[in-house]
Amino acid sequence: MDQQLASLNTIANKAIDFMVDYSFQVVGAIIILIAGMLLGNWVATAVSKLCEKKGVDVTLTHFLSSLTKIVVIAFAVLIALSKFGITIAPFIAAIGAAAFGATYALQGPLSNYGAGLAIILGRTFIVGDTITVAGVFGVVDTITLAHTILLTEDGVKITVPNKHIVGEILHNSGGYRIVESSVGISYDDDPAQAITVISQTLSGFTQLKSEPVPQIGIEDFRDSSVAIGYRYWAPTRKYIETMHTVNLAVYQALGRAEISIPFPHRVITINKAQNLS
Repeated sequence: MDQQLASLNTIANKAIDFMVDYSFQVVGAIIILIAGMLLGNWVATAVSKLCEKKGVDVTLTHFLSSLTKIVVIAFAVLIALSKFGITIAPFIAAIGAAAFGATYALQGPLSNYGAGLAIILGRTFIVGDTITVAGVFGVVDTITLAHTILLTEDGVKITVPNKHIVGEILHNSGGYRIVESSVGISYDDDPAQAITVISQTLSGFTQLKSEPVPQIGIEDFRDSSVAIGYRYWAPTRKYIETMHTVNLAVYQALGRAEISIPFPHRVITINKAQNLS
């Protein structure tokens, strides 16, 4: 019991001595840390507003503001440590070594982060774009240092590691995706009239992209019909829905114009056998 009391007394004395010797340093370090956090938040907000004013992409804006905040707070921590007589030179050297090591990130386990940094700074695509990469496509929903999240029309989120994006062939069509369809008309009908009807039908859909304009023309000559092909740009988030709606409208418009849509058929001729006896 006496030994435990002696130990507690020793600890208490050391705590008192520490507070006597370093009380001002502790208070100063706490003030520096609080000031650093407040300054970091203020600078991050200022950077964010400046980027928004300049029309910088939202992903790059978030990255720059977060990076600025981290740098300010890191310097505040280093200054706070110096209040206790801790030399900050080794920390600065460590930061330099980390930055040097980051150059090898693309070859190591942190390759996703290196690729993410390249995507954010290079602005190959931004949030809201429609991309096709690594065999999948969708609207870019989120870009982080580690991965990119694509959102399909069905509401499915596809997470693609950034290392599978950088260096690969990537198709970026903005917020739209091209739709290629065709419809067959009879050889007895006028293809020019069918093209006009389809063009007027497509012009009635305001959600379609106006530029480039839809392309309509004779696509192929089939056995029982002339194929009229039409191409237009539909919003990726409603790609399938738009395609179905447009196809129905084209079908109804051709019917009103009395343009027939033939189907393959065969004519079978039966000859009666003659009695040769």
